[in-house]
Amino acid sequence: MCKKKKTTFWRWHVISREHQINDEIRAREVRLVGADGEQIGIKSIRDALQLAIELNLDLVNVAPTAKPPVCRIMDYGKFRYEQQKKEKEARKNQKVVDLKEVWFRANIDENDYQTKYRNVIKFLNEGDKVKASVRFRGREIAHASLGQKILDRLSKEVAELCSVERAPKLEGRSMIMILAPKTTS
Repeated sequence: MCKKKKTTFWRWHVISREHQINDEIRAREVRLVGADGEQIGIKSIRDALQLAIELNLDLVNVAPTAKPPVCRIMDYGKFRYEQQKKEKEARKNQKVVDLKEVWFRANIDENDYQTKYRNVIKFLNEGDKVKASVRFRGREIAHASLGQKILDRLSKEVAELCSVERAPKLEGRSMIMILAPKTTS
């Protein structure tokens, strides 16, 4: 019973790592790539491990599904460090798109509309999506066409900055439209 747990742990340990290294490689023969990237050829696993030990490096299985598996001689710790650095740099450069919401009313005044319009433009220029919604109170819901006109006007005025991802649609007591910024790539 105790051996089974160790075996299960060992399998989890191997699966959790991205690559098999050194003694974890179970193939009899491997296609070996040297530390400088040169093709050494097909070698037995014992010879490949011995060559890696002589160079004081690790034998890493980079293509386990190939016939025979492709192994490379490298410093695995340095390789993982470089990969983590690249991933961190990629995360730093990626832009997270937020969804900002701007509320309008069915009987909005022109100055209030202009203020909210400027906020929509600011959000779109920052690369965020905008959820423009018109809230109806009480009997205003009977005049949903007023909300439709406000959202249509907004979409026409910001047409050069964005595209309408979702057309105005009445949901409960709100009419909602989603605007997505145009990509400049």
